[in-house]
Amino acid sequence: MSSMHVPRVISQRGKSSLEVERENFERTQTTSIHKAINQQETPVKEKHVRTAVIGTFTEKGASMFWSVTSKMSLQGHPITCWKFCCVLHKILRDGHHTAMIDSQKYSSHITDLGKLWGHLKEGYGKLIRSYTKLLVQKLAFHRKNPEIPGNLVLTEEELEKITRFDVNLYFELSVDMLDYMDGLLMLAAAVFGSLDMSRANSMTASGQCRLAALIPCIHDSCHLYDHLVKLLFRLHSSLPPDTLVGHRDRFHAQFKGLKQFYHSSHNLQYFKNLIQVPSLPDEPPNFLVASDYSMYERPVVTVPDPEPEPEIETPEVEAREGTLIDTSTPDLFSNGAPSPSPPPPPTPDDRDLIIERLMRQVQALQAELEKVKQEDQEIIRHLQERLAQLETELNDMRQIAQQSNEENEALRGELRQSSQNAEAAIQLIEAQKNSKIADDKFKKMKDIYSKLREEHVALLRSHADVTRQLASERNAVKEQEQQSQNQQHMRDIEEKLRQVEREKSLMSENLQKSADDSASQLALTMATNEALERSKEELEKKIESLGKTIENLESALKNSEGDVTSRAADILAMQKKLEDSENERLQMEAANKALEQKKEEIEKILEDTKKTVEDLESSLKQSQEDTSLKAADILALQKKLEENESERLKAEALLRKQLSDENHQFLVTAIEEGESIIKDSLSEFENPTHDSVTCTAEYLLHRVEPLLTCLDTLQTQTNTYTTDPNSVHDLVKIVCEFSHRMGDSIINGKATSHVAPIEQGEELAKTCKQSGDDSLALLNTLKEGNYDKVDGKITDLKTLLQGIITQAEDLVPKVEDVKAEQMGDLVEQEMQSTTDAIEAAAKKMAEMLAKSREKDSGIQLEVNENILDSCTALMMAIKVLILKSKALQREIVDQGRGTASDKEFYKKHHRWTEGLLSAAKSVGLGANMLLDGADKVVNGEGKFEEVMVCAQEIAASTAQLVVASKVKSDKNSANLREVSDASKKVSECTGNVVASAKSGAQLIEDKDTMDFTKLSLTQTKRMEMNSQVKVLELESNLEKERVKLAGLRKQHYKLGGEDEGWSDEES
Repeated sequence: MSSMHVPRVISQRGKSSLEVERENFERTQTTSIHKAINQQETPVKEKHVRTAVIGTFTEKGASMFWSVTSKMSLQGHPITCWKFCCVLHKILRDGHHTAMIDSQKYSSHITDLGKLWGHLKEGYGKLIRSYTKLLVQKLAFHRKNPEIPGNLVLTEEELEKITRFDVNLYFELSVDMLDYMDGLLMLAAAVFGSLDMSRANSMTASGQCRLAALIPCIHDSCHLYDHLVKLLFRLHSSLPPDTLVGHRDRFHAQFKGLKQFYHSSHNLQYFKNLIQVPSLPDEPPNFLVASDYSMYERPVVTVPDPEPEPEIETPEVEAREGTLIDTSTPDLFSNGAPSPSPPPPPTPDDRDLIIERLMRQVQALQAELEKVKQEDQEIIRHLQERLAQLETELNDMRQIAQQSNEENEALRGELRQSSQNAEAAIQLIEAQKNSKIADDKFKKMKDIYSKLREEHVALLRSHADVTRQLASERNAVKEQEQQSQNQQHMRDIEEKLRQVEREKSLMSENLQKSADDSASQLALTMATNEALERSKEELEKKIESLGKTIENLESALKNSEGDVTSRAADILAMQKKLEDSENERLQMEAANKALEQKKEEIEKILEDTKKTVEDLESSLKQSQEDTSLKAADILALQKKLEENESERLKAEALLRKQLSDENHQFLVTAIEEGESIIKDSLSEFENPTHDSVTCTAEYLLHRVEPLLTCLDTLQTQTNTYTTDPNSVHDLVKIVCEFSHRMGDSIINGKATSHVAPIEQGEELAKTCKQSGDDSLALLNTLKEGNYDKVDGKITDLKTLLQGIITQAEDLVPKVEDVKAEQMGDLVEQEMQSTTDAIEAAAKKMAEMLAKSREKDSGIQLEVNENILDSCTALMMAIKVLILKSKALQREIVDQGRGTASDKEFYKKHHRWTEGLLSAAKSVGLGANMLLDGADKVVNGEGKFEEVMVCAQEIAASTAQLVVASKVKSDKNSANLREVSDASKKVSECTGNVVASAKSGAQLIEDKDTMDFTKLSLTQTKRMEMNSQVKVLELESNLEKERVKLAGLRKQHYKLGGEDEGWSDEES
């Protein structure tokens, strides 16, 4: 029932035109954005984008755009996310300049979208990844360079203002623009790479959906190209050319890519009606020649006027479209299983609109209350100014009273001067008049004081009324303490009222002070009157004495009439002074009239103040009524907010469940991919062509051992996923790694079984197959969600992998433990025997060369000398290498043994020792084989190919010896450098032997070449057929020899293992 009360309150109050306009704006923006960003694989309509762009100018920002898109399912459908990127790019380019600032905080959200869809290897996955990178790069570019607008349109003056003619700023800005251009070209390459250019993709809806994103890219790239050319010319005019080599190389590479981009876009029919693609010159500008800048022509992009789109959409049509458009999400990760369609776009809730409208009304009421406070403060300020004026007038009155006192003092002085004059009586009368005037002034001041006191009492009463109203207002404020916003405003009101109270008290104090001052002034006047009374008494006494003096004067008048004449002149002067005194008296009367006028003005001001106080009381009463209405509205709003909060919690729970299902589906997809990898590896067990693939036991160990660590990580991530489903990405990553490693190990295990003894090979292959089956069982357990059984499966699989490692270690050739004490002696013996074999072979070749010179001549002698000389040089180089290797091994043993003996060192590092022994034996065996091959060739019984093979085999053996020596040597060792130099010499001599054998074979072949010019047609045909038969026989023999070679290698591996210490049971 409470939810129905709020609209009724709203309907009573009505909606303002601003509220209606705002609701229409939000509805239009939401509709346009949803129409622009949908799941249909068609290009975004310009009219919807234009509406969104205009919306950014209307609200001066992009908050509405982000508010709508944040509620859209951008993670649920790739086309929706792709269109979101297209619309965002256009808003950043053409929208309000604050749209760029509002979008900066969403960079991480855009990056996350790119990472999410980047896992999708087909369709829009890579395109979205490239587009999000470009958008993030654009936001970063404008965050670093806020003076550059989003559409990149700059004049030369603006560019110079941004760079401030600073070479460093030129350099940094050019680097930023080159990075920006790379992002644009990468997106264009990704879009064109996703299209089949052999078809007319620009005329299909899917092709246009992808190509539409390139239109803003063409705009940006054109402006970037123009700015880069200008910046690089200015940089080359200020810096050396060598410093800018990197800039020129990057620009030239981008020039080629941009030219290709424009050429490909120009040929598309889709762009012809939307944009005029600019054209670039055949060659890039030459920045090393400053005069080329004068010939530079700026590329221009023009957009033709779009044809007006017919507005045929009606609400009914839109409703039908909403039901006919396929909004289902294609299955991206599963094999043909349909996925649930994304939730429809959110629709505005009437309750949310009501809450927002009520909040606006609250804000409006708060604004009105603030206005009333300001008006009250203005009235108080005027009253304070008026009080200040009254204080000034009181000061003026004090000054007038002081002047009156001064005049009285002057009169008393004049009376003292004329105390002996005949006119003293007249002066006394005037003094009496002045005394009366002072009495009148005192009475008037007393009346003014009584009136001011009455006004002060009235102000105190009004202050009491205001205090009572303030108390009632405080009670009203306390009732609204539950709402934090109203609390603040009421506290402000209370503070203002306290300020009014303080100001009123200050006014009262000032009035009291003025009254006190008036009282003190009256007291002073009374004291003056008393002084005048005393003067009067003195004057009366003086009159008596003057009477006596006059009598004396009358008697003396007769004696000096001249003195009378002078006295008459003095009297006339005194009369003039009395006239002046009369004038001053008239001025004082005028001043008293002015005081009366001031008094009337004060009374009028007090009446105005009383009216103002009454107005304040009515305003406070109205505010109290508005506060009660607000309280009711706020209670309704609070209930509505509680209902919305409960609905929001339900929606969050539903979204969390959907996210958990999507994470599980993501995991299931990865597990199925891993199962396919392992199954593919297991299928090689039944493939007969795989029998020819071989692998060493050492390499198998290298591939299997990391699997144990991988299984531990898989176990840890599985436990983490059970507690935190959001960590599904880490689990998917380790599942993929485990699947690839397991498939690789199975293949290598099968290949190793091909060269192992039969029983061991079968056992190894069986173990590998069993581990593959258990891996599939483990992945199936994960897929079914039986996480409590995962630990047991991993333990069983570890046991099988340990068995594979054990079997592989058994297959690694090694020296018998019983020979461990003899390892040191055995290494020395093998190295010495190898040296002896090399020396003997060199001596034998010298003898063979001497015999050949005795019995052969011509080409045969030349061939024999070349072969034997090259073989002898090879033997000498090998001998030097062995000697250097022995010195290096001696150094290794001395550095590594510590206090132990040589034999203990060789025993401790038995694998390294085994490598040395194997290499030394191979070198000695190779030397003997090379000697035999050379002997046969010299005697005409062998083939040159035998010499080549023997030379290459002995070179490989020496390389093995060098590698075994380098394993434990110091990188900075001088002996190691000598061994490396000797190894290079051996390789050079081997090449000489092979070259000598090939040149000798060529000489012999040229010698025996037949002359075909003398053959007839029949003879030629017969010889051709014989050659074909010979070729077929040789090819057959070659195939048989290859099979035989494979068997021999297998047998050699087996025999070599037995010689190196395999037990009979292992074989």
